[in-house]
Amino acid sequence: MSPTYKHFWHLARMECTQTATKFIATACLLGASLVAQAQSIVVASTTSTEQSGLFAHLLPAFKQATGIEVKVVALGTGQALDMGRRGDADVLFVHDQEAEEKIVAEGFAVRRYPVMYNDFILVGAAADPAHTKGADVVQALRKVAAANAEFISRGDKSGTHAAELRFWKLADTAVPFGSGYKACGCGMGPALNMAASTGAYVLADRGTWLNFKNRAELRVLVEGDKRLFNQYGVMLVNPAKHPQVKVADGQKFIDWLVSPAGQAVIAAYKIGGEQLFFPNAR
Repeated sequence: MSPTYKHFWHLARMECTQTATKFIATACLLGASLVAQAQSIVVASTTSTEQSGLFAHLLPAFKQATGIEVKVVALGTGQALDMGRRGDADVLFVHDQEAEEKIVAEGFAVRRYPVMYNDFILVGAAADPAHTKGADVVQALRKVAAANAEFISRGDKSGTHAAELRFWKLADTAVPFGSGYKACGCGMGPALNMAASTGAYVLADRGTWLNFKNRAELRVLVEGDKRLFNQYGVMLVNPAKHPQVKVADGQKFIDWLVSPAGQAVIAAYKIGGEQLFFPNAR
């Protein structure tokens, strides 16, 4: 073999080796990417679980325990449930028990698991122009309507909005809501910001309130009414309706949430020494 031929043969062999190495590396990266993709789920949840800071506390512990990454889409409960109906999520983590039971009855979710609870509170300016302060949320709303006081509603079909509408129905005011009523169609954080800037009343979940920094003159005015109880539930989207649902990993998330380990992580989440959510999986 001539020196020139040997030289070209050597170069060709090197190029083949490099090409094969690049191919193997690309295949490995692609395989790793597919594994990573398989080890993640989409959870459609209410804004209160995110804006309270719970997910930032909860999800790293779940990933450490299972290796599964959770991608959260935080919406109002109604919108989160609609994601489940469309098959755009694997798991639903929300807080409107009546709507949750309905989606299970419709066959779009497999089973509802209770996870935790906290409570709703009525927040307003410290001056309390409608004189709502106390432990009766229905009587407080009657006073808000009678005074035509400013009231910010989520207006977004969330669990908080659904609870608010239940309380207004019980109030049975002559003029529904009063002329100061404004629906923002927004999450809990933005609704609280609007109330803080105008001194309006607003129904909030306690978890988001405790994590809310821009309180201005806002104070908790109504709390302790048993009707303000706020239960959270979790459900797997039904794979019979949507075969793309990641059943195994989604169920692992649910099982971990309701397990002693997951319940302990929920109980450990506190702000200023105050516990935000109380686990009650059964």
